[in-house]
Amino acid sequence: MPDTNIDFLFLNEEDMIKAGVKDMGKCVDVMEEVFRLLKIGDYRMGGPNGNSHGVMMEFPEESEFPNMPVHGPDRRFMAMPAYLGGKYDMIGMKWYGSNVENKEKGLPRSILMLTLNDKDTGAPIAYMSANILSAYRTGAVPGVGVKYFAKEDAEVIGVVGPGVMAKTTFAAALAVRDKVNKVKIKGRSQGSINSFIEYVEEEFPQIENIEVVDEIKVAVEGSDIVIIATSTTTGDISKYPYVKEDWIDPGTVFCCPASARFDEDFVINRARNIADNIHLYEAWAEEMPYPAYETIPIPAVNCMDLINDGKMGKDQVDDLGDIIMGDTPKKREEDEIVIFSVGGMPIEDVAWGTTVYRNAVKKGIGKKLNLWGKPFLA
Repeated sequence: MPDTNIDFLFLNEEDMIKAGVKDMGKCVDVMEEVFRLLKIGDYRMGGPNGNSHGVMMEFPEESEFPNMPVHGPDRRFMAMPAYLGGKYDMIGMKWYGSNVENKEKGLPRSILMLTLNDKDTGAPIAYMSANILSAYRTGAVPGVGVKYFAKEDAEVIGVVGPGVMAKTTFAAALAVRDKVNKVKIKGRSQGSINSFIEYVEEEFPQIENIEVVDEIKVAVEGSDIVIIATSTTTGDISKYPYVKEDWIDPGTVFCCPASARFDEDFVINRARNIADNIHLYEAWAEEMPYPAYETIPIPAVNCMDLINDGKMGKDQVDDLGDIIMGDTPKKREEDEIVIFSVGGMPIEDVAWGTTVYRNAVKKGIGKKLNLWGKPFLA
């Protein structure tokens, strides 16, 4: 008789921490490998083009049904399936619900879980808490960008929007640039500013100078690396965080995992635009109503709209994977200003989740749960 028993490992947030989910240096290395696998094509995501960010369910502005949620800031559910090959060779899906009102309940805006599955049977292998996992893989991707594009002797980081994404991006930047000694912080609330300062003081005592600034301009001026990670309501492009070219020093790298806005002439004619996966942005351009930048506020989405308008050529947006593989140069010009867009992909969650899961198994961390001994319906 075949063995039909199915067990899977459950990892709560504490288990994830014990299993190394906060090892940012390792996470940056894993993300770099992800982009190599992506470039050779050993992956799959959702959608007919295999590059979709995921499937999002939103709610109507009004509903005749009293129990149905209605539209609100960051109020959505999303499923993000992916397969990643290479040494990971794993299928998984990140699933989350998001509501900005969670903050009033002492909860994160989004609550995330990741399932890893057997690629042949579909049986669950692991089910894990994914808030920290997702935050660290999100920060690690700009860390790969900093590794490849930022000055070797970078010392100053400007932060616009000192939330969770900025914290993990900052951690990734310091994992690959050890001469950083100053951070400038532009935030909207004193609470987020204080939280970021506490984080830096606790995690990175080598930072000698922490400066709180009142304007984006001051955060950008004199910075070698700028992290723009502000959560912004979409639909009105004029409300996205704006950076004027005159404020930017030569050689600055902008890490943009969230909304950001630059002057069109600068984007088209003088900035170096780099995307984490150009096909992801092409998929968004296909899936979202034009102009897609009104819905997805990441700079490379704006580039897709400009390409659609005939104002830019496709060759004006470089792909991170091409650079990692050596097919595109790290630098096209000396002291170029880089706008690095980070859209986020479920293959990243699968890669980091698989890494942490295997470490948990090795260390005996987590709780084994049983799905069934013998399926009732088979």
